[in-house]
Amino acid sequence: MTPDTTTYDVVVIGSGAGGLSAAIAAAHGGASVLVAEKAETCGGATAWSGGWMWTPRNLFAHADGVNEDRSLPRTYLEHRLGDNFDAAKVDALLDGAPEMVEFFEKQTALQFVPGAKIADIHGDTPGAGTGHRSVGPKPVSLRKLGPDVAALLRRQLYETSFLGMGIMAGPDLQAFLHSTRSAKAFVHCARRVSTHLLDLATTRRGQHLVNGTALVGRLLRSALDAGVEIRVGTAATALTTESDGRVTGVRLAGPDGAYTVHARRGVVLATGGFSHDLDRRRELFPRTPTGREHWTLTPSTTTGDGITLGESAGGRLDRSLASPVAYCPVSIIRYRNGKEGVFPHILDRGKPGAIGVLADGRRFVNEGLGYHDYTLAMVEQVPDGEEVCSWLIADQRYLRYFPLGMAKPLPIPTWPYLKSGYLTRGRTVRELAEKIGVDPDGLEKTVAAFNEGARDGVDPEFDRGTTPFTAGSGDPDNPWPNPALAPLEQGPFYAVKVVPGSFGTFAGLVTDATSRVLNDENQPIDGLFAVGVDQSSVMGGHYPSGGINLGPAMTFGYLTGRRLASTTGVSR
Repeated sequence: MTPDTTTYDVVVIGSGAGGLSAAIAAAHGGASVLVAEKAETCGGATAWSGGWMWTPRNLFAHADGVNEDRSLPRTYLEHRLGDNFDAAKVDALLDGAPEMVEFFEKQTALQFVPGAKIADIHGDTPGAGTGHRSVGPKPVSLRKLGPDVAALLRRQLYETSFLGMGIMAGPDLQAFLHSTRSAKAFVHCARRVSTHLLDLATTRRGQHLVNGTALVGRLLRSALDAGVEIRVGTAATALTTESDGRVTGVRLAGPDGAYTVHARRGVVLATGGFSHDLDRRRELFPRTPTGREHWTLTPSTTTGDGITLGESAGGRLDRSLASPVAYCPVSIIRYRNGKEGVFPHILDRGKPGAIGVLADGRRFVNEGLGYHDYTLAMVEQVPDGEEVCSWLIADQRYLRYFPLGMAKPLPIPTWPYLKSGYLTRGRTVRELAEKIGVDPDGLEKTVAAFNEGARDGVDPEFDRGTTPFTAGSGDPDNPWPNPALAPLEQGPFYAVKVVPGSFGTFAGLVTDATSRVLNDENQPIDGLFAVGVDQSSVMGGHYPSGGINLGPAMTFGYLTGRRLASTTGVSR
C-alpha cells in the first residue's frame, strides 16, 4: 500500500548532514518536507565521521573575542585552492556558515562545542587560522533524544570506537591518551567505560553519543520536531520532469512498493557521493585500475545514486577538481569471522615517535599534516608498477602512550594484532624492515637521521611540529623539545601497513553558488538542487582544514532549505 501523502513542498534524497540540514531549514520556514533514505538507518557517512565542521567567524569565536575579518579565511582558501578557487561559492560559504551555526544553535536540538584549538592544516599559508574556525556537535544522551531517534540512527563505526564507544576529540580523547599517566584521566576513562558497559548490558547500545553520531542524532531530533517526514529503506530510482526539463518529483521504491512523490518547490540530492561505485572509481581515482585498490570509510549505500539522478535530468559530474576524492590513509583489519574492517589513521601519524615510510625505507611527507595530504603524497610518490602503500613505524615507547592504528596503547595488549598479522614486530629496525619487505638499509638510515633531529626538536626534512596544526597533532607532554617529535630507539619496533582510503568523494554535480544543479550550458535545472558530496566540493578537490566536507554540507544544506522555504514554485 503506497503512502497517503504523495505531494510535498520539498523532497530530500539522503539523510546525512547536507540532506538533514536542508530538510530542517525548509521545515522551519513552513515547507512540508519528505526525507527518503535508501538505508535502513539515517546518517550515512556523517554518522561515521568526527562530526567537526569548518565554519569561520561563528558565534563561539565571537564569544571568545575572536572577530576576524572574512578576508582572512578567504585569503587562506584563495592560496590553498589556487585555480580551483570559486569566488562566488567561497563567499556563499563564508557568509552562510556563521548564520547556519547560529540558526541551529538557537532554534533546534543541534547544539555545538567550539573548536578553539583546532588550527587550519597549512599554518604557513597566508590567512591560516590557529583556532576558532570549527565547531563540533555537543555530546548528547541517546535516551534524551528519544526512541524515535534511536530507531533511525546509524550506529558508531566499530573500528573508530573503543569497545563500541565513541571518543570525542579534545578533553575526552586526551584523558584516554593520558589514562596511565594521570589519576584524573584514569578516573574519567573508568567512568566512561563502566557507564558504556552498563548501557550495553541494559540496552545493547551505547547511549553517550559523540562525534558524527551526536551530529546526526541531534539533526534527526531537530527534523522530527520540525515535522519532517523520514522514510528509511526507501530508494530514489528516477526523477520526474516536465517537457521543459523542470524537475517535479521523485520515483521512490520502498517497503510499500514503487510510487511517485511530487515536489512543489524542489528536489534536493544528498545521497553521499559515489565512494562505492567501482565504475566511477576506475574512471576518476588515480592508481585504481580495478576500482578495488581503494578502501572507503563510507557506508555501502553510497553508490552514486544522486549523481546518476542528476545526470538523468541534464546535470554533469565535475571532473575539473584537483582531486576527485577526500583521501584518508587506512589499514585493513581482518577478523576471525573472515570479515574485513577499515581503520582511518587520523590520530597516530603525527604523534612523537612515529614515522611513515615507503618501500625504499624513506619518509615521503610530513606525517603530521592532514590525512588527505598524507595519502595524496603516497599515491603520487609510490613508483608506477608498485603497490600504493606505506608503513607507519613506531617503537615500544610510542605504544606505551599512543595507538598505532587499531592497536591501543598500554594497558591494552598488542598480541591480538600481532597474531592476526595486522601489526608486525621486529627486535631491531633492520629485522622489522626485513619482515615487512622494506629496504633495511634505507629504513635504518631514515630512522637514524630522524632520531638525530628529534632529539634536538627539529625535522630538517619536513619541518614537522613547526606549525600550529602539526604541533597540535603531537603531544603537549612530550619530554623532547618538539611536541611532534621523539626518537625511535626503544625496541621492539612495530609497523602497520597503510593503503589509500577515503572519507568520501569531492567530485559531485556541478552547481551554482545557491546549490542549483547546472546543465551542459551552465544553466540551472529548475527544481533540482545538490548538497553534501553530491554537490561538487567548494574546496575544488583540496583539503585545507578539518571539517571542510561537513561545514559546507551543513551550510549549503541550510541555505538551500531556507531558499526552498521562501519560494512558491520550483523554478524560483
